[in-house]
Amino acid sequence: MEKKPISRTGFDALVKELRDLKEVQRPEILKTVQWARSLGDLSENADYSAAKEKQRQIDKRIGFIEEVIENAAVIDVESLSGDRVVFGAIVTAEDEDGNKMQCRILSDIESDGRTVISCTSPVGRAMIGKCVGDTCIVKLPGGEKEYEILDVKFRQ
Repeated sequence: MEKKPISRTGFDALVKELRDLKEVQRPEILKTVQWARSLGDLSENADYSAAKEKQRQIDKRIGFIEEVIENAAVIDVESLSGDRVVFGAIVTAEDEDGNKMQCRILSDIESDGRTVISCTSPVGRAMIGKCVGDTCIVKLPGGEKEYEILDVKFRQ
């Protein structure tokens, strides 16, 4: 599988979450499942059903995080520099209406859709590779929007 970029901060946060899921949350839910099972008839046991559902959610999240970690290409964005938009860049751009936006280009997992934009989103894909002064056209569901890149930096 292809390696996907992720910042060191994002990677470390996933490792921390995985450790918490495996060492704290999963053991706790297993105790709850055992307790609920000891109550008897499982067909009408809401505690057991809820605990098993929570266990499934935790196991699914563990699997997802392990896959992301296994396929991660960790990038130290603080060591990057230049005036070209690449993964990890903090971009200031202005649309044709004069509205400015500032966002950081990171991974899908780190994206919040506002101040942190996914490198695979329409905005992220349109900006990657552009330099200060370049314009890019973003294809959005509501039509195209043009942005001019005003600034590119890598540290706040």
